[in-house]
Amino acid sequence: MNPITLCALIGAASVALTACNSDSGNTSQSFNELPDFILGDVQQTMYDGITDDLLTAGLGASGLAGAAPAFTDPLNPGARDLRRLAIYNNYRALVDTAPGGGYGTFFGPAVGSSGEGLIAGHEFIARASVPGARSPITLMAQVPDSFDPGSPCMVTAPSSGSRGIYGAIGTAGGWGLKKGCAVVYTDKGTGTGAHNLATNTAQRIDGTLTSEDDAMFRADLSAAEREAFNSQWPDRFAWKHAHSGDNPEADWGQHVLQSIRFGFYALNQLHGEAGGEGRRLNTITPDNTLVIASSVSNGGGASVRAAEQDTEGLIDGIAVSEPNLNPTVDRSFSIRQGEGPALAEHSRSLLDYTTALAVYQGCANLAPAISAEAPLNGVFVPPVVGEAICASLANKGLVTGATTEDRATDALRILNEEFGIQPEQNLLAPVHFGLAVAQSISMTYANAYGEADVEDRVCGLSLAATDASGAVIPLAGAAEAALFSASNGIPPTAGVNIVYDNAEGQPTNLNASVSASSSQADYGLDALLCLRGLAAGADPVSGAALTGEQAELAEEIAEGIAAVRATGNLQGKPAVFVTGRADAILPINHTSRPYYGLNQQVEGDRSQLRYYEILNAHHLDVLNGLAGVGNRYVPLHHYYFQALDLVWNHLSGQQPLPPSQVVRTTPRGDMATPLDETHLTPIAMTPDDSDRILFADGELRIPE
Repeated sequence: MNPITLCALIGAASVALTACNSDSGNTSQSFNELPDFILGDVQQTMYDGITDDLLTAGLGASGLAGAAPAFTDPLNPGARDLRRLAIYNNYRALVDTAPGGGYGTFFGPAVGSSGEGLIAGHEFIARASVPGARSPITLMAQVPDSFDPGSPCMVTAPSSGSRGIYGAIGTAGGWGLKKGCAVVYTDKGTGTGAHNLATNTAQRIDGTLTSEDDAMFRADLSAAEREAFNSQWPDRFAWKHAHSGDNPEADWGQHVLQSIRFGFYALNQLHGEAGGEGRRLNTITPDNTLVIASSVSNGGGASVRAAEQDTEGLIDGIAVSEPNLNPTVDRSFSIRQGEGPALAEHSRSLLDYTTALAVYQGCANLAPAISAEAPLNGVFVPPVVGEAICASLANKGLVTGATTEDRATDALRILNEEFGIQPEQNLLAPVHFGLAVAQSISMTYANAYGEADVEDRVCGLSLAATDASGAVIPLAGAAEAALFSASNGIPPTAGVNIVYDNAEGQPTNLNASVSASSSQADYGLDALLCLRGLAAGADPVSGAALTGEQAELAEEIAEGIAAVRATGNLQGKPAVFVTGRADAILPINHTSRPYYGLNQQVEGDRSQLRYYEILNAHHLDVLNGLAGVGNRYVPLHHYYFQALDLVWNHLSGQQPLPPSQVVRTTPRGDMATPLDETHLTPIAMTPDDSDRILFADGELRIPE
């Protein structure tokens, strides 16, 4: 062990060991310096854990489960009000807080804590840059007062989805803070970042609106270019994830690694030994700190990519839930569930399967196999729209059948058989289509992978507020003021919708659009087929190769997808994935399952990755608070915390990780019945042979 490492290990535990202090003349230990990727000043705030705190913004467990906090001034909310509402909305977006669903019993701020679960500590926020990127990212480090410099730990919490800096507050944030660890966050180059092109206003890092250059994101338009765009397309917004001109996902791993380095800066500012001249030493380092890369969904994928790219030994272990991963395509192995057919066409890209869902799911919703049983089917998208989608698909030769039911059945077959969407995902797919999940992902990621700008209006799509008829209108002032707190970073959100500019008649909210090719109100199917074509690299109707600008954009998108492919090499780090088999947003045959298989191919006997597939669990636990969902499904959030506990115990106590397995849960069946331990089968240290997930002879074998 070198002297620097030795001093780092013992210096934080005993300031009496002055040989490790630069004041004694030893200069081997460096001063704490702000990383060079930080842009501008660092905002540091201390929260007392009484009037305000790190985890709940002063709301406490009961406040998070209650009504949304109101702004004192709705048209001009202050930074503190914006932060409070952002934490409230981001927590509740991922965690089911409804009575009986496990909140307050198995998870929540008060579980394992005293009182309402408020956590005192310091919060550091700053902007940062990655070489080659046009727009900055946001980093945050939260250090609870319970942090022990003698036994330091850190958890990464990159935001899920396209959320902003507080996007993982209720997941990795809650677990890490209650553990006494520093938690480091990044928005991954996504977040609200909404630029109102009509008024030229956008959000600062604290969420307040500005017309100056201190915004988190602005479209790359000169004043003249913006004026010209506004004259033709008034009241539009540019959105950071879609319109930054970057492919932020390609850098998600680097964003997480930067958040870790920023976290060490914050820790040493607070707890590093005094080094003279009013400066601090780097006494808390990767060598003496337990670091777990974590988070869920996109955040989970970002942490996995960080572990793959970690060349400095920053990360000790990985614990993620439902990670968004695009594994490098390796068709030398197949996936087989039970005695079903082997699937070789796995590892489709996010844009590939999502554009397929955007095109076909609106029709598939009406398939007799799911139409009556799927919860909330038809609530957000009326059946008449589904019928129009089915008719348009049939007229284009994309589905077969003489009746709507026949066409819908064929659309469902296409998704299940041709695109590898698990039948277990069928019941939740309709509500996701109704919430425009596939549509919004398709639009946003096509733009991001192609590094498009807002004026490109890929596939004739733009972003704006709309009225009841679908026509574009200015966004109300109070709604714009709240965007930082209310938006999930990927429209439609917080009053801003996807607009189909090429709709028949006039630019119209996509969900109410009439396609020019059919003159039917088929959810703007022409636009969705355009996105599908860009993902597939060919016209989805004729099969012909794309030409001109469309061909160039499709090629750029393909390059963008290649840039986000995961390698499967976790460098032997211990890792746990938990994923719900019913995940209808990130289908398991293209994400967790093939990544696990790829990892086995790449790392072989060196692999320490464990994969736990949870039955009766899906992607958005928040939906479990709704009748028809909560009675069928259990919270994946509970198993995510188990994953973190398993990795923690493995790293800190050398406890073995359980083998990969299917976990068989028992839904409560009745919303009036509270979840208890009988519903939530634990991950087994020695699972039955019939439950083990195995990789052998070029096949990943998943039990039924």
